[in-house]
Amino acid sequence: MTDRYRGFTATPIGSFLVKNLGLPQPTKLERYAAGAPLVDGTVLVGGRGRLAESLPGLLDGLGITAVNIAPAETRLKGLVLDATGLTSSSELGALRDFFTPLMRSLHSCARVVVLGTPPEQVAGAERIAQRALEGFTRSLGKEIGRGSTVQLVYVADGAEAAVASTLGFLLSPKSAYVSGQVVRVGAHGGGVGDVGEVADPLRPLEGKTALVTGASRGIGEQIARVLHRDGATVVGVDVPQAASELQQLTSELDGDWLTLDITNRDAPQRIAQHLATKHSGVDVVVHNAGITRDKKLANMDDSRWDSVIAVNLTAPELITRELLDQGLVHRHGSIVGVASIAGIAGNVGQTNYAASKAGVIGLVDSLADELDDGITINAVAPGFIITQMTAAVPFATREVGQRLNAMSQGGLPVDVAETVAWYAHPGSSLVNGNVVRVCGQMMLGA
Repeated sequence: MTDRYRGFTATPIGSFLVKNLGLPQPTKLERYAAGAPLVDGTVLVGGRGRLAESLPGLLDGLGITAVNIAPAETRLKGLVLDATGLTSSSELGALRDFFTPLMRSLHSCARVVVLGTPPEQVAGAERIAQRALEGFTRSLGKEIGRGSTVQLVYVADGAEAAVASTLGFLLSPKSAYVSGQVVRVGAHGGGVGDVGEVADPLRPLEGKTALVTGASRGIGEQIARVLHRDGATVVGVDVPQAASELQQLTSELDGDWLTLDITNRDAPQRIAQHLATKHSGVDVVVHNAGITRDKKLANMDDSRWDSVIAVNLTAPELITRELLDQGLVHRHGSIVGVASIAGIAGNVGQTNYAASKAGVIGLVDSLADELDDGITINAVAPGFIITQMTAAVPFATREVGQRLNAMSQGGLPVDVAETVAWYAHPGSSLVNGNVVRVCGQMMLGA
C-alpha cells in the first residue's frame, strides 16, 4: 500500500515533469518513531496573552526547545503564537507581523499553532477577533506547503495548564496528516485544571486498559498498536470471522480479545461483563468498527441502510451507554468515536454511511457536557486513508481522493491512531467535545 505517484515525483524526471506541468508535488511526511524526541528542532514562541509567559517552560517540560527570539540563520521546526490577547479586529495585524517574516525560515514538515480564546466565551469586538483566527489558520494551512501543518487551539480561561498534551501532539510528527483544525481545550465539561498525571511521558497510558472495536486490521490494528506503544493493555473486539487475526494481534501486544457481533442485542452487556471481570473497568474506549454498503439512495435497500447504521452508530451508542451506566469507565477515561469526512461533507452513494458518521459526531455533541469524573468524548474524522479497502478503489477515484487536500497525498492508518492516542492521553482530560479531521486538510467540503 504505497503512493506510487509520490514516489515518482521524488525521482529526478518526476520532479522535472511535475514542476513544468504544474502537477501536485507531495512532500514525504515525517512520522513519529517510538522513543524519538517530540520535536527535532527549535520552536519559536511569541504573542501576548494568557499563555505567553508560560509557553517556554511548558514546552521545555515536553523536551521541546523553545525560544522567544529566532537565532540568526536558524531554520525553525515550529511556531506558536499566543493570540488570546487579541481583543479587536484592528489588532489582527499582529498575525501578519509575527508570521510573515518567519515563513521562509521554516523546515519542511514544520508545525504552526495559534492559541486563542473560545469565541463563545467572550463578546463584542473580542469575539469577532477570536473568530477571525479560524479563517487565518485554515487559509495558512492550505498555503504553507512542504508537508507543514497549521492548527488553531482555543483555550478556555482557566484551562491554560491543560494544553501540554495538545501542544505535544500538534507540534510533533504524530500530527503528520492533521492540518487546518480547530481544537477546543476546556470548553466542555470537566473540572477546570483537572488534568490527569503521567509518570512516564513515553508511556502515558501505563496501567490503563483500552477497548478497541474492529481491531484486527487496518485503522483498528494501528490504533491498538499505538495505544500499546503508549503503555495500555489493549482489549481488541472483532467479529468471529476475524478471530484468528485478532488473536494473533492481541497476543503480540500482550493484550486481550473478545469476538462478537457488536450489533447483537447482548453485545453491550457482554463487553461490559468482560471488562468488569477481567480488567476491573476500562480507561479508553475506541469505537472503530465500521462498514460500508454503498449505493445511491434510489437503489438503497433496507439491509444496506440498516446494517451500516447498526454497526457504525447504534452499536457505539449502546456500548457507550452500557459502560457509563455500569460505572466501568474510569476517572479521566476517554471515549473516542471514529467518524469520517463523509459525515461532514457527504459523498455520492454514501447516504447511509454519511448519516452514520455524522451521527457519531452527534454522539460526541450529546455527551460532551454530560460526562463527569474527567471523562471525555471526542471523535476523529479520517479523510482518504491508504488501506487495503481504499486500494480496491478505481485508480482515477483513488488518485483524486489522495490529491484533493493541502498535502496532495493520502494518510496512513497510524495518522488516525496517533490522534486517538492524543485524545486518550491523561493530560487531555480537558480536550472534550472535539471532532478533528485527519485528512491532510481537504480542499473541498471540510
